[in-house]
Amino acid sequence: MIPIKDDNPTLRRPVVTWTLLGLLGAIWVFLQGAGLDPWALAASVCNWGMLPAELTDLQPVGTGVQLGPRTMCLVDDEPNTWLTPISSMFLHASWGHILGNALFLWVFGNNIEDSMGRVRFVVFYLVCGLAAAAAHVVSAPASPVPTVGASGAISGVMGAYLVLYPRVRVYMLFIIIIFIRIIPLPAWLVLVWWFAWQIIAGLPALTQLEHEGGVAFWAHIGGFVAGAALIKLFDNRERVAERRVIRERLHPDLRR
Repeated sequence: MIPIKDDNPTLRRPVVTWTLLGLLGAIWVFLQGAGLDPWALAASVCNWGMLPAELTDLQPVGTGVQLGPRTMCLVDDEPNTWLTPISSMFLHASWGHILGNALFLWVFGNNIEDSMGRVRFVVFYLVCGLAAAAAHVVSAPASPVPTVGASGAISGVMGAYLVLYPRVRVYMLFIIIIFIRIIPLPAWLVLVWWFAWQIIAGLPALTQLEHEGGVAFWAHIGGFVAGAALIKLFDNRERVAERRVIRERLHPDLRR
């Protein structure tokens, strides 16, 4: 299932969401070489991605993992290590990775930004990203594998959306072999299903070897939980109420 859009109109231009999308794209193209230069991609991921083992000191300096042919990423003790929980939020590993994250941010981010204001949204986004990073470190504290991606912060946005707008329709694209159809589903169903899948997929990861890579499911889980738990501290009640009036005027069937 792929989210395409929702029935949740915004009252103000989502400037921060647009800026984040532009920033992620610019970093992917100009710093990471759009994935076309394997050396630039590996260097950005290794130097600015988050390695749990560097933060916990549970692996000796020089411990390495292979990122590609003739490319190793080594645990080090450089000063930028403590910046990587933030810098890693703006890096990606492939075109599929960045496009998937951008789509989810595009669908869900504008409404959360509109519900709290631009400055609060920036802080909320970063806090959720840091919570996701912390969850990943706790789940794999000795891992020397670099972690990158905006997924954790965007998961926080999705958790906030579940709390604020559970009944809003989200249009999902279903592709099953030759069957292609767009089906509107309530946001709570889409987001609860997504969260449940992260837990199902994340449980086996707890027993995997520390040197194994893959999707950081526990970062997704941590970000989602943080977003759901913190949204009431960040949202603007007047904005949320104003949005509800407009939404129910446009979609009377969503009235409580």
